Amino acid sequence: MKSALALLVTGLTTLVSCAQKTPAPGHSKKEINQSMTSTNTLQPNMAVVTFANGCFWCTEAIFEELKGVISAVSGYSGGEAENPTYKEVCSGTTGHAECLQITYDTTKISFDELLEVFWQTHDPTTLNRQGADVGTQYRSAVFYHTEEQRQKAEKYKAELDKSGAFDRPIVTEITAFTRFYPAEDYHQQYFEQNGNSNPYCRIVIQPKLEKFRKVFKEKLRDKEQ
Repeated sequence: MKSALALLVTGLTTLVSCAQKTPAPGHSKKEINQSMTSTNTLQPNMAVVTFANGCFWCTEAIFEELKGVISAVSGYSGGEAENPTYKEVCSGTTGHAECLQITYDTTKISFDELLEVFWQTHDPTTLNRQGADVGTQYRSAVFYHTEEQRQKAEKYKAELDKSGAFDRPIVTEITAFTRFYPAEDYHQQYFEQNGNSNPYCRIVIQPKLEKFRKVFKEKLRDKEQ
């Protein structure tokens, strides 16, 4: 565990923050909202989980590569404000965190495996911070959809603390899911759309993605999928 964590946590601190991100074209919010509506009537063997673990540009790029993940939508959750904008969330006044709403095939990947990726691809010991991104909008959180998800998340968190995998206590929030708001169009699949052109993608996301691929190479989807 320690070797894998060290590999992924190394380099999390960077001088480039998400506040410096430059918007770019992406998928339409109408399409994303239609996608999210369909998750309300999930097909057999499909489930949803909502994770907050820093900048959603980074986390979306990671989870989309996992075998069994059907969709990973960037958005906001955990706050009180309705239909928040990116600017409002960045102000830290909405209570929302940048997060991912992940729909996955339970016959190909389990919630436990998703939890493993979640905790190994960000630093869950820094309160309201990931690297240079500071604020409650960047907090570490599991917004559980079922009682089983809650129990597993709390058990995994306790076991990680007990194992000494991290040098400091885990501060990940584990709380009931309430509402998810898809982020603006230009945030969706941002790395896929702008990986070669945006400095943030090259300096921050690409190195993190490469480390993730080394540790979780057995869980990656086939390139042709």
